[in-house]
Amino acid sequence: MRIDRLVGILSILLQKEKTTAPELAERFEVNRRTINRDIEELCKAGIPIVTTQGQGGGISIMDGYKIDRTLLTNKEMQDILAGLRSLDSVNGTRRYAQLMDKLSVGSSDFMTGNQSVLIDLSSWYQNALSSKIETIRDAIDSRMELDFIYYSPRGESRRRIEPYYLIFKWSNWYVWGWCQERGDFRLFKLNRMEELGVSDHIFEGRDCPLPDLRDVSVFPGGIEVKALFGPAYKWKLVEEYGPNCYVEQEDGRLLFRSGFANKDYLIDWLLRFRDGVELIEPEEIRAEMRMLIESMRTVYEGEQPLA
Repeated sequence: MRIDRLVGILSILLQKEKTTAPELAERFEVNRRTINRDIEELCKAGIPIVTTQGQGGGISIMDGYKIDRTLLTNKEMQDILAGLRSLDSVNGTRRYAQLMDKLSVGSSDFMTGNQSVLIDLSSWYQNALSSKIETIRDAIDSRMELDFIYYSPRGESRRRIEPYYLIFKWSNWYVWGWCQERGDFRLFKLNRMEELGVSDHIFEGRDCPLPDLRDVSVFPGGIEVKALFGPAYKWKLVEEYGPNCYVEQEDGRLLFRSGFANKDYLIDWLLRFRDGVELIEPEEIRAEMRMLIESMRTVYEGEQPLA
């Protein structure tokens, strides 16, 4: 919670000419010694905070620092608050909402203006994800290794990693860390992790590069796709790829062209449209789709067991 409290104290100082340590301690439900340490941290970060003693004294930002007092506009502050509130949708708590409630008491319209941006990062797997996210965050903060079973297309395996980053990307949550089994940094999808636990081993940390999250890096192998869709699926194409992703044909069908980075994802995506799409190119994947459909037919007719 310390980083949340530091943001909160800075927000108050940007809004008010002066406050006091007892007021801050009461608002954030900590003691005055903790507030004093927080003020020291803000000073180390380059914020020129001054304290004055006696009647009328208190904590304020140094005079002459007026430009930085207006560094955050109303709209920018609202965006920051929207981001903070979105974290509650992830971990299933009201931690950040409670922080905002404390800051809004007696504050300016920085905190009480119209909330026009609402962000919800939860998913269908909210109940399972929230506990994983909290466990991983705690492990990253305390530099504790994580143990879990991981499910991948190659099977399931027990993994132990040094966690460094919790990432929201492609509408899913991932953890980026050093995998002891692979001897390298790896990206793990939280929905594929089970029996997640924090080990009793503290790691010292290593020079951790930021993950390359470009689609072509994580899903290599560009595939140029040409397909015909029924007009009933126009809305779906527009939703996922925009209104310029197809050319309407004389018979009303939609000629779609796009690049895909992963063959398995492409096949899964096409199957969502059932009989409303025909893959034209590439020919080798069209042939694979034909074999897959035939295999599915034999399963549903009871001619072969499930693979």
